[in-house]
Amino acid sequence: MQRVNSSSSLGTWKKFWYDNMRHSRIFAPHMLKQHLSLRLQQKLSPQQIQMMKLLQVPTVELEQRIKQEIEENPALEEGELQDEEDQITEEQAINESQDADGNEENERDDFDMSDYFQDDDTPDYKLNVSNTGPDEEDREMPLSGGTTFQENMRAQLSLRRIDDRTEMLAEQLIGNLDEDGYLRRDLDAIVNDLAFSQNVMCEKEELAAALKVLQSLDPGGVGAKDLRECLLLQVDRMPHSLEQRVAHEILNKHFEAFSKKHYQKILDKLEIDEEALKDAIDLIVHLNPKPGNTSRDTSKPVQEIIPDFGVMSIDGALDLTLNGRNAPELRVSRAYRDMIKEYSRNKKDKDQREALQFIKQKLDSAKWFIDAIKQRQNTLLVTMEAIMDHQREFFLTGDQTKMRPMILKDIAERVGLDISTISRVANSKYVQTNYGTYLLKFFFSESLSTDSGETVSTREVKTILASAIEAEDKQKPLTDDELTELLKGKGYNIARRTVAKYREQLAMPVARLRKEL
Repeated sequence: MQRVNSSSSLGTWKKFWYDNMRHSRIFAPHMLKQHLSLRLQQKLSPQQIQMMKLLQVPTVELEQRIKQEIEENPALEEGELQDEEDQITEEQAINESQDADGNEENERDDFDMSDYFQDDDTPDYKLNVSNTGPDEEDREMPLSGGTTFQENMRAQLSLRRIDDRTEMLAEQLIGNLDEDGYLRRDLDAIVNDLAFSQNVMCEKEELAAALKVLQSLDPGGVGAKDLRECLLLQVDRMPHSLEQRVAHEILNKHFEAFSKKHYQKILDKLEIDEEALKDAIDLIVHLNPKPGNTSRDTSKPVQEIIPDFGVMSIDGALDLTLNGRNAPELRVSRAYRDMIKEYSRNKKDKDQREALQFIKQKLDSAKWFIDAIKQRQNTLLVTMEAIMDHQREFFLTGDQTKMRPMILKDIAERVGLDISTISRVANSKYVQTNYGTYLLKFFFSESLSTDSGETVSTREVKTILASAIEAEDKQKPLTDDELTELLKGKGYNIARRTVAKYREQLAMPVARLRKEL
């Protein structure tokens, strides 16, 4: 009987098990494989991306974009478009240059660099103008930048008769004021900041005394911790009178009731008549709630709106015009077209072929930009014409109640463009009419049904709602339920929550906050 070596049998079994498992998914779950696949994928070309970017910019940004492109691309210049004969001659030169180097598939069309890289070392004396006499003075007009709010406060502080330490602490408090002129930080936190950051030890009482000095500066109310204290500081500066005393009591003890317009509660607490309360409220509402913004508001630059379209009603007909800045005259440089003809004659020179390729890239970029401007102009005109036809009654009369419901999909289907394209056209574009200048988004609104089954624009409902609130009795303002019944009486099927939503969109408060004495 033959004996079997148990150790060798076990080793053979382990080897067999390892060889089988090594090729299984347990040991090779992430093996890399190479294979060929064919699939379709949509990608935007550089021309399409450039067109989308140009389409959504307003007129002012378009002018800047054109100037930037002219500076970066010398093959592009302002002027009338080249005639057809020049275009044919240019295409012939480009075709000849492409035949000379058929393997370069990415070559572009047009342009020469012989004049572009010429040496232009102009002497300095030709760039300077010296037409003044030796005795004449060169006087320049200084430009005034104005003073900031903090600088104005420090200037007032320097005129006060206070010791140096109080002045230093008051300057620290000025640096902690926010843009509204409030000191919203706690005094204990400022004391700790002085100790840790500047090694200045002071007590809270010293800082409170410096705050009193700060609150005595102009404008009144600066250095307050909240709106109530700001208004109270301004009232305390006024001459003593009945309305001043009532206003002080309202702000000091009944500010919450005043903010919620619980006038009857104030009348009962102060035991005054409605006339005295009305005078005190009139005094309070004329105070400045943001003393820090006093100088900033006066120096705020005014943004000028440049309309992209003009829709004028002339003898019952509408005339649509596009702002000339949206359609500038651009052309490819004639000098560059002549240069590409010159380089195309010498087809075997490697340097000239490289220069020719660079020139053609610049000329291609110029052509793409000109085509994008043309396409932008056509898209703007087609879209605005569709909007004008859809809202024809409004452009003729200026009555917002005659506006029809209109969404982006309506215009997109009418002009045969994508909704995203219409959205880019309506973004930041303005139209000038006989009745004012409007943002294009103003003409888009949802629809609402009436009792007769007719669909009307929500803009019409908002106009009627605003008129109703404006004409209401301010002593008994209309609630949302009453406004809902009013609109239903005019034939509009609308819910109370929808009325509340439209009222909030019109930035109108609830009835209680619209109440006046």
